[in-house]
Amino acid sequence: MKIQIEPHTLLRAQERGALLNEIEETIISGIAETAKNNRFSKSKVFSFNSERNGKFYPEKKLEVFYVIENEIIITITVYVFYGKF
Repeated sequence: MKIQIEPHTLLRAQERGALLNEIEETIISGIAETAKNNRFSKSKVFSFNSERNGKFYPEKKLEVFYVIENEIIITITVYVFYGKF
């Protein structure tokens, strides 16, 4: 299926520290999570080993929310969590 990354998702990704390829990889090979309102969600943990807001984190976890319309995955938003998962 084609993946359509919406501008809102890209804005949130930039604010929260997610990269475009990480969003796509999460959708393709992430673990399915529970979502509400006919939406889908997948999550994936990535190695980070860096600082964010003055604190060191070994990993980051992306959770991508999306819908499927006409065989196209359309992103809604992305959340990013930092820590050890």
